[in-house]
Amino acid sequence: MIIGYAYVVADLFHVGHLLHLQNCKRMCDTLFVGVLTDEATMEKKSKPIIPFYERMHIVSALRCVDASVAQETYLPEDNVNSIKPDILFESNSHPNPYVNPFGRTIGMPYYPEQSS
Repeated sequence: MIIGYAYVVADLFHVGHLLHLQNCKRMCDTLFVGVLTDEATMEKKSKPIIPFYERMHIVSALRCVDASVAQETYLPEDNVNSIKPDILFESNSHPNPYVNPFGRTIGMPYYPEQSS
């Protein structure tokens, strides 16, 4: 069984978020998705418009997501150390992707048509 971990802010959820998560799910059996808390998001971006608990609810409702978890920091290190995924999915939009110490890190294509 291949375990994957992806993470998103998912503020103003759009088709780019959906495509990203669907593509991640195609490469693993179980997909965990970290949803960044408001505080974690504000380490690099402005405060999300949609509150954390609503973003978490949206991500949890997706068929391609097996489990969603709060991500308390902008980098996924704590959740990766806890979940120990075989694959960490990183967006190609991140200049310095986090490297998965438990398996592979796969850069996923960024959806340039929409960004939030």
